[in-house]
Amino acid sequence: MAIPTEGESIQIHSYKHDGHIHRVWEETTVLKGTRNLVIGGNDRTIVTESDGRTWVTREPAIVFFHGEHWFNIIGMIREDGIYYYCNISSPFVYDDEALKYIDYDLDIKVFPDMTFNLLDEDEYEEHRKQMGYPEVIDQILKRNVDTLIRWIRQRKGPFAPDFIDTWYERYLTHRC
Repeated sequence: MAIPTEGESIQIHSYKHDGHIHRVWEETTVLKGTRNLVIGGNDRTIVTESDGRTWVTREPAIVFFHGEHWFNIIGMIREDGIYYYCNISSPFVYDDEALKYIDYDLDIKVFPDMTFNLLDEDEYEEHRKQMGYPEVIDQILKRNVDTLIRWIRQRKGPFAPDFIDTWYERYLTHRC
């Protein structure tokens, strides 16, 4: 597997379990890239949905992908604080085309006060049946929801107090 290099601009591709493309983020700047970890930053990047519709992100964001965890985390920097959007997903892979992962529908939205909501449980159930998620995947995903909630409560990883600010400062140095 290739490793993205710091300062490189990459695309992020999200797929569904059946292999269909779900969403593409046009441009993210790599802030740290290793075999098991990619941290990136973007701001007002174009996002293309599976149906071809496009939209532009509204605020700067720091993205966190890990090669051993079945989730990824987006820290969105807004005027009233940092909001997190966490996708329950496969671990990422990176090739020369893009950073890629499978989105498994379940999401956790975290507010600046660190309260959170688990989202899209009905969508997950519908797709689990429709696409035939194996039982082992179902168990892995549910365990990773628990892990992610622990991280939120313990302020671990991207939820640590200065994590997003520190990486956002680094992102700004690449934009000059």
